[in-house]
Amino acid sequence: MMISSARPQRLLGEGLLGAARRHPEKVALVIEGVSYTYKTLLDSALRMVTALQDRGLQRGDRVAVYMDNTWPCVVSIYAAIFSGGVFFVINPQTKREKLTFLLENSGTKILLTDGHIASVFVPAVQDVPSVEHIIYSGVLKKIPDDETGFVPFDAVLSEALPAEKFLTTIPNDIAALIYTSGSTGNPKGVMQTHQAMVFAAWSLIEYLRLSETERIMLVLPFAFDYGLYQLLMSVKLGATLIVERSFTFPAKIYKRMEEEKVTVFPAVPTIFAMMIATNRKKSIVFPSVTRVTNTAAALSASFIPELKKIFPNALIYKMYGQTECKRISYLEPELVDLKPASVGKAIPGTEVFLLTPDGESVEPGGSGILHVRGPHIMAGYWKQPETTSRMLKDGSLPGERILCTHDWFHMDKDGDLYFEGRTDDIIKTRGEKVSPLEVENVLQAIAGIKEAAVIGVPDETLGQAVKAYVVVNGDVTFKERQLKKMCLANLENFMVPQTIVFLAEMPKTQNGKIDKKQL
Repeated sequence: MMISSARPQRLLGEGLLGAARRHPEKVALVIEGVSYTYKTLLDSALRMVTALQDRGLQRGDRVAVYMDNTWPCVVSIYAAIFSGGVFFVINPQTKREKLTFLLENSGTKILLTDGHIASVFVPAVQDVPSVEHIIYSGVLKKIPDDETGFVPFDAVLSEALPAEKFLTTIPNDIAALIYTSGSTGNPKGVMQTHQAMVFAAWSLIEYLRLSETERIMLVLPFAFDYGLYQLLMSVKLGATLIVERSFTFPAKIYKRMEEEKVTVFPAVPTIFAMMIATNRKKSIVFPSVTRVTNTAAALSASFIPELKKIFPNALIYKMYGQTECKRISYLEPELVDLKPASVGKAIPGTEVFLLTPDGESVEPGGSGILHVRGPHIMAGYWKQPETTSRMLKDGSLPGERILCTHDWFHMDKDGDLYFEGRTDDIIKTRGEKVSPLEVENVLQAIAGIKEAAVIGVPDETLGQAVKAYVVVNGDVTFKERQLKKMCLANLENFMVPQTIVFLAEMPKTQNGKIDKKQL
C-alpha cells in the first residue's frame, strides 16, 4: 500500500500523515526544551519503519516500547503504528520480573528501549526467546557477549531511508495493547483496534473543544493510556505537545508552562494536590491555560475552587473511564459547580446505561452496574478469553458486544452519572491501577513474611493509598522502611505500600480466607 494522506482518517498513523502535510514546519513536539517539527517526526518515524521491516516485522507482530517520555519514544510509537505492528508502551519504572512477563505474554518481537535501563531489560530479554531485536537510545554500557540484535537508535535513523510502502492494515486490526493491572496479579493486555483508538481520540477532541492552536502539556507517562492519547490527539489536530518525563520537579514544569504558553493541562488528582499545596505557600497562576482535564481518580470537589485560582481562565473537566474503552463519561465544565459529585454523561458517539446484577434496567435515581456501548470498546484481553467474557457481554444487536464495567453508579434525570463503588478490589492510586495480589505476592516472597494482605484506602491526594498488612514468622522483625525498600526492588514506585501495618494474626472468614472487609 502506497502512503496516502488525502483520505479521511481510518488508521492511527494517518493522523501524522495529515498533520505533516498541512503543517510540515510547525512544531509538533517540545521535549525537554527541544523542538521537533511535524516534517521531522514523520521522516524519523518512516526511517524507523524501514528498520523494523528490515528486521522482519510482519503485520500484527508485537513491538514493545520500554522508554521514558523522550523523542525516541514518540518516534518508536509512530514507527510501530505505520509498520503494521501492534505496539505497547511499558512504564520505564517496570522491574525485571514484570518486564519479562510482559515481553513473554505479548510475544514481543522487537524491543525499543533506553540504554540507561539496560540492567533491567538485558537479563529480561535473555529469558524471552521471541525478542529478536533490541533498538536502544542513548548509551548501552555493557552489551551481552552475544550482541546480535542490539543496535543504537541514532544509527538506525541515520542509516535507514524513509519507508514508502507499508504492510496492509485495516481499521479492524489491533493497533495497541494497553496493559492494565488485573485481579489475578498479572497485568492484562487490553486489545485496541485502530478504529477504536481513532474514534476515542476524536470523541475526546470534540468534548474537550480542542483545536490545532492548542499547546498541550504532558507530564503523564506515555505508558499511561491518557498520556498516550495526549500524543495521539495533539498529532491528529496538528497541535503542539510539550513533553516532560514526569512531574518530579514541579518548579521546572511551572517555568516550562509559562515559557510555552500552555493551553491544555491534563493531570491526575495527585498532581493537582501538589499544585494546590504549592499555591497555598506561594501563588502560582497560569492564565494561558484554557482547559484542565482530570483522569484516573475522582477529582475532589474541594479541589475545584483552588484550581480556579491557579487556572483562572480554564474550563475544568471531570471525567471517568476504563482502559477497556479509554473514556466513558465527562461532565460539562459549566456544571462543575452545580454537580460537583458527578462524572457526567456518555462521551460523544457512545451510550451508557445501568443494569441490576440480574440484567434489569435501572430508573433514574436507582443504583446499577454501568454498561457502555460504542466503537471505542476493546476487542478483548490478550490471550484471556475467560476474563474477556466477564467484561464483554452480548448486546441487543447481532454480534454487538457491550462493556460491563462492574462499577456501581446512579444516574440523575439529566443522564449524568455518579460513581458509587467498585465490584473488584483493584486499587486506583496516583492515576495508576494496582493489583493487590501483585503487591501481596512480592511481600510474601520476602523471607520471614508469613502472610500479607493489601487494600486500598481513601486518600484525597492519591485517590486511594496502597496499605499493606503483614504477619511475620516467629521472632522475625522488620521495620516498615525496610519492607518498603524491598518492595521497591520489585515493584513500580506507585505500587509500593504507603503504609505497612504489622499484625499478630490476620482476621479470617469462616472459610479461612483473609477477611479484607475487617482490615
